[in-house]
Amino acid sequence: MSTKNVAANPNDSRRDFLRVGVVGGLGLTLGDFFAMQARGDQKNFISKEGTAKSVIQIVLPGGMAHQESWDPKPEAPLEYRGPFGVAKTKLPGVVFNENFKHLAGVADKMTVIRSIAGKEADHGRASYTMFTGYRKSPAIEHPSLGSVVSHEFGPRKDLPPYVAVPSPSEYGGTGYLGSQFGPFGIGSDPARANGYKVRDLQLPAGVDDRRFSTRREIRGLVDDHFRYQAGNAEALGAMDSFYQRAYALISSPAAREAFDIEKETAATRAKYGTSDAGPRFLLARRLVESGVRFVTVNYGGWDMHAGIENAMKRQAPGLDQALAGLINDLDERGLLASTVVLVTSEFGRTPKINASAGRDHFPRVFSLAVAGGGFKRGLVYGSSNSTASEPEENPVRVEDVLSTVYHQLGINVDKELMAPGGRPIEIIDGGEVVKDLIG
Repeated sequence: MSTKNVAANPNDSRRDFLRVGVVGGLGLTLGDFFAMQARGDQKNFISKEGTAKSVIQIVLPGGMAHQESWDPKPEAPLEYRGPFGVAKTKLPGVVFNENFKHLAGVADKMTVIRSIAGKEADHGRASYTMFTGYRKSPAIEHPSLGSVVSHEFGPRKDLPPYVAVPSPSEYGGTGYLGSQFGPFGIGSDPARANGYKVRDLQLPAGVDDRRFSTRREIRGLVDDHFRYQAGNAEALGAMDSFYQRAYALISSPAAREAFDIEKETAATRAKYGTSDAGPRFLLARRLVESGVRFVTVNYGGWDMHAGIENAMKRQAPGLDQALAGLINDLDERGLLASTVVLVTSEFGRTPKINASAGRDHFPRVFSLAVAGGGFKRGLVYGSSNSTASEPEENPVRVEDVLSTVYHQLGINVDKELMAPGGRPIEIIDGGEVVKDLIG
């Protein structure tokens, strides 16, 4: 082996200098860059905030019937079309089920997809796909949309990046990502007439602001010591992130005010209605307006195997008014253009009314609705056949819808996040952006 000195190539030095400049421009340290190099061919796309700045995911557990909501079949035989009539929308020739009279009035601000082609007829498995874009696997648990958004962008304005109203969904968690990217569950329901109080937002009894600040400083010193002594720096770092966010939340009057729906006028509250959905959706609007990036809102009760007529009469009016109120309120405040409102349910219901006057689980075709965040206004995309039993035009998969939402946020779903064991996994495997939905 030769020990002869070789003169440095000036072109190599210039290339190295340019490379360092590019790394800095991407917001990466050299340590970040070399760590990425060491991971080989892992796909590390840099997430950069897109058209959409926030998401409100309205979760409808149970599987809402597409026939009794977004995709009525008024020309079908009675046993298929069900017990309801239709509501004319602002879109020529487009109708919703009569249960959605208020939503018919904002159809010109929404995208409704009537050709979702699902695969899962089990509540849990279908919910998992709707939150993650993956089919459930015994080998690994994938992160939900909210946790990925939290991971990619972090907090804004001292508020948690991901909030669940009133509580986290079973499959709305962090998966293989660290627990610091999980949802902040408010621990109380804003729909309660009395007793709504967000957990962890107030100082404990007997602790004033000065004492709080002193405790925080002491804790910082203790944490620094243990971080120096301990071997598991990553776990301590996660805990430190938790505490820093908690301190920011408690000490920020603006953050506390974001959760206070009593600040809303009676006129605004009336737009959302008095059902459980109303205060929850109103709180979601306050949160994204204040800086929260991702909010999930649960409004359950859609598993209607029997007596679907009476069940829909109880459940649908609250959703109808609250969702229409949310879309109008966001639009009037100039927030709809930057906020995706994503309405999801596990699956649809069987084409034919069953012997119990209800509908059973049916994943083969159903509907989802989206508004805002760069999604087209006044669009009905795809269709089901005459009995709402098969996709007829432009079938869309759940993972395609989620990929399109990620795209609007500025997140490339081909990006690989690191799972335990140093295993890179794409945010969504095989999801495609449906460009016809955005514009």
